[in-house]
Amino acid sequence: MTSPHPVPSPGERALQAHLATQERADAFYSRQVHQALTPPMREFIGRQSMVFLSTADRAGHCDASFRAGPPGFVTVLDDGTLTYPEYRGNGVLASAGNIAENPHIGLLFMDFTQHHIGLHINGTAALLAADDPLAAHARIPADLAPGRKPELWIRITVQEAYVHCSKHIPHLEPAARPRRRQPDQRPKDSEYFIAPAQQSAVPFPQEPHYPPMPQQVPQY
Repeated sequence: MTSPHPVPSPGERALQAHLATQERADAFYSRQVHQALTPPMREFIGRQSMVFLSTADRAGHCDASFRAGPPGFVTVLDDGTLTYPEYRGNGVLASAGNIAENPHIGLLFMDFTQHHIGLHINGTAALLAADDPLAAHARIPADLAPGRKPELWIRITVQEAYVHCSKHIPHLEPAARPRRRQPDQRPKDSEYFIAPAQQSAVPFPQEPHYPPMPQQVPQY
């Protein structure tokens, strides 16, 4: 069977052969892996307010990151192109720096609140200056983050897109961030993981208990 998967890695194929999953993998590739965004994928991205990113430098050293914004902050330009803005942050520019060396990028959109489903997108990324004519597009909202201007735009060419099944995706309810009680012993963000031991021993609220999830075999 010929898979439409753009680049089945040797590692994937070797493990599929070792664990006797190649038939299932080929069925997944044939039905679920797309080389362009389907209309349901485009609609799904348009209502997401967060995305997880994976990038790596030219040596393959990886970085995982997170972006969030109003629904649609990752904009679908067409069925093969996405873009999102990079705003002023800590100045490290880890993701953008990796893209400058190695254009390969992975994105994972997760719906924790409604349909409990995920979407993987893998492709190549390019950095665009904030005033680059290519960054101007009628589909991009005029004021994604009021009072903030992008320093860069990341433009992504889609190579493959596929589902992340709902099994084990937790349900999260959107809520306003609670105000901290006074006195607040929480270290500042810049000190959170480097604060002295006596300051870092802050009591955390007890984790909620969830009943065990039913064991279902995902159907692709």
